[in-house]
Amino acid sequence: MLLDRRQIFAAIAAGAASRLARAADDSVAIAGKRPMILHNDRPEDLETPVRYFDSYLTPVDAFFVRQHIPRPAPIEADAYRLTVNGMVSKTLSLSLADLKRLPQASVPAVLECTGNGRGFYSPKVPGIQWGRGAIGNAEWSGPRISDILKMAGVSSGAAFLETDGADTGVAKTPDFIRSLPLKKALHPATLLALNMNGQPLPTLHGFPARLIVPGWDGTSSVKWVIRLTAAAEPNNGFFMNPGYRYPKYALPPGTPARPAELEVIEGMPVKSTITSPEDQSKAALGPMTIRGFAWAGEQSIERVDVSTDGGSRWREAKLSGAKLPFAWRLWQIDWQPSDPGYYTILSRATDSSGRVQPIVAEWNPSGYLWNAIDRVGVTLEKSA
Repeated sequence: MLLDRRQIFAAIAAGAASRLARAADDSVAIAGKRPMILHNDRPEDLETPVRYFDSYLTPVDAFFVRQHIPRPAPIEADAYRLTVNGMVSKTLSLSLADLKRLPQASVPAVLECTGNGRGFYSPKVPGIQWGRGAIGNAEWSGPRISDILKMAGVSSGAAFLETDGADTGVAKTPDFIRSLPLKKALHPATLLALNMNGQPLPTLHGFPARLIVPGWDGTSSVKWVIRLTAAAEPNNGFFMNPGYRYPKYALPPGTPARPAELEVIEGMPVKSTITSPEDQSKAALGPMTIRGFAWAGEQSIERVDVSTDGGSRWREAKLSGAKLPFAWRLWQIDWQPSDPGYYTILSRATDSSGRVQPIVAEWNPSGYLWNAIDRVGVTLEKSA
């Protein structure tokens, strides 16, 4: 089985200094990537520095990477096969060419690690101490899962789709297998993506094919997909239970959850992130533009408000891009501070269903779904 919590805490403590040093200068180079914040090198867990978030689509070479177990050996395009089985009338073995012959769809969608922002929780929780950068927005394209299941003749009794990738567990680490309700699998935006931002998926992001489940946690979007299984019940392996479950009811910080009161994470919450200025940076006193992005899972972003005085007063930021579900919207607001000093800047998003980013994120033992109002500190100095 996986490391227990005491072992994980020990590992965090032992590696904290080196990780902080890496995060400080973002100088770690991985093939095919810009310098990224390195949390692990095998399996690769790479966080995007916030300064790279300056466009609607996150460039592939700046997109974060999250892997639970080491990635599989490279898969040759000609050798790839996707098995579709379970509660279907016809088991399929589809090649990459077969998948490319199906109608292709595209969707801009955010992928966010369920633990993005975990490093901000207090008291601290085990796991990778992600900051703001385990997230990215890309355009994904490939056949719809609904078209693939239609070919196989999915049974009316099937209620879930189980997805397995080519990566396999090491030693006692379990295989990474996920299930999602068939209703979400059949949504027209749920894809077996072959391309990312108009190019074939890189190996780090799931080549030849990965599941894209728009609006849901990134864990649902399994990489290197080799099997889709229609089933009456969800998979009950580690990465479905107890992994990636969230308390039904709010807990006092620092207390354990009851297993019977945990539920599978699905849609993501509303949140915004400030990308400029960076936290604890310094700048010359004068006009500046505050920038960031916001997204809301299956909802769309309605507005973003910004405060430059720690929350006493708020102004509405200007949003760019279409008001779409699944994708983020960039925002910006001009600011003309009159005095030097230290300022606390806050951002707060509201989505199309009326959800508002909370002042305090609900603490939970796994550090999932951090979405508190974002805050950065900046020191403005008079020019010499």
